[in-house]
Amino acid sequence: MLVLLRLWLLGFGLLGLPCVGPAAAPPPPPRFRVIAFYTAKHDLAHISFVREANQWFPQAAAQHGFAYDTTSNWDNLNAAFLARYQVVVFLDTRPEKPTQRAAFEQYMAQGGAWLGFHFAAFALTPSAYSQNWDWYHRQLLGADQYAGNTWRPTAATLRVEAPRHPTTRRLPATFRSAPNEWYKWTADLRRNPDIEILLAVDSVSFPLGTGPKPHEIWRSGYYPVAWTNRKYRMLYLNMGHNDMDYEGGTNQTLSSTFGSAAQSQFILDGLLWLGRGKKPRGR
Repeated sequence: MLVLLRLWLLGFGLLGLPCVGPAAAPPPPPRFRVIAFYTAKHDLAHISFVREANQWFPQAAAQHGFAYDTTSNWDNLNAAFLARYQVVVFLDTRPEKPTQRAAFEQYMAQGGAWLGFHFAAFALTPSAYSQNWDWYHRQLLGADQYAGNTWRPTAATLRVEAPRHPTTRRLPATFRSAPNEWYKWTADLRRNPDIEILLAVDSVSFPLGTGPKPHEIWRSGYYPVAWTNRKYRMLYLNMGHNDMDYEGGTNQTLSSTFGSAAQSQFILDGLLWLGRGKKPRGR
């Protein structure tokens, strides 16, 4: 009788032994893996964006089933490290060492994907970021050198130029962006057959910028702000410069790059498009 009672107690876990239920199913593997490179050491507006992005992207990753990692060590641009990832992101700058650049070129040539923000495309000779990498600035991006910018960072009305592209299908024909410092370039992207412009500044935005310098206020012209290169899996977005309280001396962030719902949708859909790994048109 005592043996039967002991077996009964064991069956209900009343003798301090754990009850073993069905094993929890392991989480599904990520749909794709993203590695974001950043520097975040100089311009406070770019640092603000990097911090914001590194909070926003992990939330998006949790919701949409991809993995998002970050590194400020640009020496991780090497074949062994990049082999773990399907998408590389440059949040604020570009690689400078020849070995890093060669590894990135090889990664892209082998079908890797890249998403670049704002300052990642900057090049100006002479400056600390000279145009000394033709493959990146002329072939991949197609923009060549920086030719000017608006100031202060202000919102713009952006127009969808390629409504059938996977990155823009869920966008209205025009939408209001988050505040940004907008760049223009020495190369006319419309003349490059490899480039597909996705978004451009709509003319209702003019005058764009507040100055105080006259050339910092755009009153007319054609200004692409997001595009892809049909020969690569890539997407460049001229977004990622938050408005900052420089004049007031607090250096506080005054705007959010992810403060526009439509712009955030575009960023997310762009990343998901790159992560699907489909061969781009023209290759």
